[in-house]
Amino acid sequence: MEEFKFKDAVIRLKKGDITLEETEAIVNAANASLTGGGGVDGAIHRAAGPTLLGECLEITKKIGSLPTGKAVITGGGNLRARYVIHTVGPVWGSGKEEKKLRSSYRESLNAAAEKKIRSISFPSISTGAYRYPARKASRVAADEVLKFLEENSSLREVNFVLFTRDVYECYLNAFKKAMDERNNL
Repeated sequence: MEEFKFKDAVIRLKKGDITLEETEAIVNAANASLTGGGGVDGAIHRAAGPTLLGECLEITKKIGSLPTGKAVITGGGNLRARYVIHTVGPVWGSGKEEKKLRSSYRESLNAAAEKKIRSISFPSISTGAYRYPARKASRVAADEVLKFLEENSSLREVNFVLFTRDVYECYLNAFKKAMDERNNL
């Protein structure tokens, strides 16, 4: 595990299973239908139980499918986290991927701020089934989180729970570089 202090917050990077996080909110790299599926999305739905799916179906009944780059919030069901923030990341090769991924992080962080959430845990959005290169995705994540923390003081803890060692290393390098750049301004 690696830890960085930035403004009034702590950023932690760790290898692990996001469904086991003890935090106020976890972020789900969801599909547009919000009904679960493979990867982290399926794991979160399985761990949270049927109440999560019920809340997601209520949302999609109102708004239809969730557009890429947007985020919605539900309860956490059987998870240790009180909330799940669902965001749809871009599929690599779909066009304007970086802009969409930035929006996924920003919208998730804004949803947390609206609920006055103080601790949040992210997976690596879009790097699994959606094939976004982890090295590129980690730079976007680091940049968006640090930008948000520069402008907002609501969050005190931002965690990245990364499933593989390779992805962990990408995020570690991206955060070290982004922190160095900000410290040298």
